[in-house]
Amino acid sequence: NGAKPWCLFTWAIVFTAIMLIVTLPILTGGLLMLVLDLHLNTQFYDASFNGDPVLYQHLFWFFGHPEVYIIVLPAFGVISQALSTSAGKSVFGGPAMILAMGCITVLGALVWAHHMMTVGLETDTRAFFSAITMMIAIPTGTKIFNWLSTFMGNPFSTISLDIWYALSFIFLFTLGGTTGVVL
Repeated sequence: NGAKPWCLFTWAIVFTAIMLIVTLPILTGGLLMLVLDLHLNTQFYDASFNGDPVLYQHLFWFFGHPEVYIIVLPAFGVISQALSTSAGKSVFGGPAMILAMGCITVLGALVWAHHMMTVGLETDTRAFFSAITMMIAIPTGTKIFNWLSTFMGNPFSTISLDIWYALSFIFLFTLGGTTGVVL
């Protein structure tokens, strides 16, 4: 019937929706607590009244870091579709690409505290978040490898504009990920 067993763009949107469903209530709660602090004199974040100023950072980054993946996961689906369409075949390792997006979804929701290494987190906590942050490179590397494998198997001798866009995205995404690991 010509239907593909997997459409990576659809899976990317599904995983994006899951991340939004998980993280938006946390952001809403954090902002509600902030508004209550400002207008109704509650002391959720005021340390002088036994509040916790670091709590706001946790609530903010629990949404803020997965937001990066909420933005980039649909782009992963677009790049997969562009490479698949231009190559005239399915993306190499389609089920592995779906699994990689699922792993990125789960791990992306667990790494928020790597933005908070200077606020007095315990050593074990910092080690956990550092390890999870490095683990997210595994599914990301899988996606890069599969995209490049799809491109290398391209039967066409010319490189179209959408391939150039896809390769540029892959290059810049890899460069950005490398700088993120270094920092």
